[in-house]
Amino acid sequence: MSVVPAEALPGTALAVEEAPARRATAELGPRARLWPALVAVYRAQLSRARVARIPLLFVATFQSIGIMILMRGVVEGGGEARAVVAGASVLVVAFVALNLLAQYFGQLRASGGLDHYATLPVPPAAVVLGAAGAYASFTVPGTVVTAVFGCLLYGLPLAHLWVLALVIPLAGAALAGLGAAFGLLAPRPELATLLGQLGMSAALLLGVLPADRMPGVVRFARDLLPSTYGVEAFARTFGPDPDWAFVFGDLAVCAGVGVVSLAVATWAYRRAAVR
Repeated sequence: MSVVPAEALPGTALAVEEAPARRATAELGPRARLWPALVAVYRAQLSRARVARIPLLFVATFQSIGIMILMRGVVEGGGEARAVVAGASVLVVAFVALNLLAQYFGQLRASGGLDHYATLPVPPAAVVLGAAGAYASFTVPGTVVTAVFGCLLYGLPLAHLWVLALVIPLAGAALAGLGAAFGLLAPRPELATLLGQLGMSAALLLGVLPADRMPGVVRFARDLLPSTYGVEAFARTFGPDPDWAFVFGDLAVCAGVGVVSLAVATWAYRRAAVR
């Protein structure tokens, strides 16, 4: 004859009382909210990429400064000088937010690093926005140095450089979303790197060169580039009497493109994380 404890009998009061307690301990905690998760991812990405990306930021800055010195031999002043300085300044943002971010997400997908983020209780948008914000933050000093050097080189006024406080995050968001989408959608990291470099080359050729010297088809392609509106907004501020309605209109377009590109990057992250 075997003796069975009373707790094990399914009809006893103890078994009924312990079942909800066991179910409660098995439940997972709630997912983190968007803003705290975004801040946590941003800080982690900023500390991780600080050492590795600072040398590349110097490369981006020297590249833009070298382009302005090269263009100084063929551009003397006026609207062309404004376009060169504005385009070279935004090119720093394109190099980091578009090119490097495409490489980062491409390598993260190839190495299985997305599996780590998929196990965290954070929204997908927090991962994309946090990484994009961290990479865009590295562009601030290089963009400011490039803009100041260009203004001194071409004799442009420095009074409205505060517009960079709007141009950098808005153009950075648009380009970072595009770069993240390249890295997440590319089947191989080499292809992600290629797409990022092609995008940066487009920002170089279509953003730095004066629009008046471009054919009509190239101008149409220039209008499709997200960074164009940041370049146009910054270039307008160098005039003697800037039309602020057009400046903020260009910035609004840049912001809209940034929302769309980051939304596409978030969708691409969800798509890549479940595979």
